[in-house]
Amino acid sequence: MSTAEPTPARDMTNRQITNLNEDLLQSITGDHGGAGTILAHRVYRADDAPAPIAFIDLVVLPPHTSIGLHRHADDRETYVILSGRGRMTLDGSEFEVRAGDVIPNRPYGEHGLANDTEADLQLLVFEIGPLDGDR
Repeated sequence: MSTAEPTPARDMTNRQITNLNEDLLQSITGDHGGAGTILAHRVYRADDAPAPIAFIDLVVLPPHTSIGLHRHADDRETYVILSGRGRMTLDGSEFEVRAGDVIPNRPYGEHGLANDTEADLQLLVFEIGPLDGDR
């Protein structure tokens, strides 16, 4: 994925079409205390609609970067590995993840993800909550 200058959005039958690779990904350094700089785009924000989804992010971990170990409160965050491989830490257990894996992170659980390979790791992260219905 490139971080080159954004290209203008394409107008396809009166709909603005943007490209994640070219237009939307932003650099984030030290995400949750992780290593290096990852690329991310928040696809959905809780403020955008009255649904219990807090956010949906597309995230790219370049080689040898990570999302540090962290916890959330009363919500459920899920990682969907779109491409690549990495090492997931979930409530003290560490294991390999690969394209197609869906990893639910329980409320108050500790989790982090590291890309220990030479290729990008791409994932979708979505968070539902808070589960008690409070926003």
